[in-house]
Amino acid sequence: MPLDPRDDEAVTQAYRIRRASASATVADLPPRGRREVAAGIRQPMPGQQVRALLAVVGGTPVGFATLHLPMLDNTGNAELDIAVHPDHLRRGVGRALHGYAVRLARELGRKRIVGEVVSGLPDGPPRDPAGSAFAAAMGATAVLDEVRRRLDVGTVDWPALDAAYAAGRRRAAGYSTICWAGLTEPGHLADIAYLNSRLMADAPIGDLVWEQENIDVTRQEAEERLLVDRGRRLYSAAARDDATGRLVGFTRIMFAATDAWHAYQQITLVDPEHRGHRLGAAVKIDNLRYTLTHEPELCVVDTWNATDNEQMISINELLGYRPLDIWQAWQLTL
Repeated sequence: MPLDPRDDEAVTQAYRIRRASASATVADLPPRGRREVAAGIRQPMPGQQVRALLAVVGGTPVGFATLHLPMLDNTGNAELDIAVHPDHLRRGVGRALHGYAVRLARELGRKRIVGEVVSGLPDGPPRDPAGSAFAAAMGATAVLDEVRRRLDVGTVDWPALDAAYAAGRRRAAGYSTICWAGLTEPGHLADIAYLNSRLMADAPIGDLVWEQENIDVTRQEAEERLLVDRGRRLYSAAARDDATGRLVGFTRIMFAATDAWHAYQQITLVDPEHRGHRLGAAVKIDNLRYTLTHEPELCVVDTWNATDNEQMISINELLGYRPLDIWQAWQLTL
């Protein structure tokens, strides 16, 4: 049934289901806090709408799903996330939520549903293959593989990293790095918005049907403010072209509101006209150092890369990221 965002008890039940499901699926990732789950239901990211569903059996909430609906671009797509309480798996709860979401997506004129499941790697921690089996049974097709890599901050080889950084800097004459915490200052928003909007054009996306997003200054600023309002802590670094003052490379590390030990390495992107100067590696190294000065309790950082994104994988492995598991996007054509 639809979940009323104004119903505090229903939102709390959704949070509990999601937390239990996440702890059973990927126990090494910190679960989202109630504040963040509630915000995701009540205040979707700019340019999106969200429909939340709650599955109830015998008066007990047992499943939770969200259908995210892009409204500014990719308006034929919907993103579906399903969580079932571990005590109620393999009883048809996921199928019921999926069926409801498919009907709703069709009613709203969507042509595709995209979801994500986790699988194990041969040398990684065990992962339940049920997610992939469920997606296939629902008629979806695997369209993109991304490997999650983890950096153990305590094992970073700083002397080796310093040497690689110095060698790269010799190829980056005419560029400098700026770092900041929190919101991007207004004078840099246009450059960051442009770089963010290039992500889907530049990063490998396999067979996923997803068009380049149109991110302007207004949208970039609104997205950052919403993240900060949810308690997220943002640490960013950018490569500046000293001749023009423009920011031509960008990377960001983000913390959830409740976590000090764990962070997410997010976008890293360099303007195509400025590639070949090792700017991607430089800003990532600078930003890691900058983040650690503000977050000394940080222990691990997780990041995701498409399996064929060789350039970014090489940079991440230079920093010390190592593979953990694989996150597979599945796409269902309606």
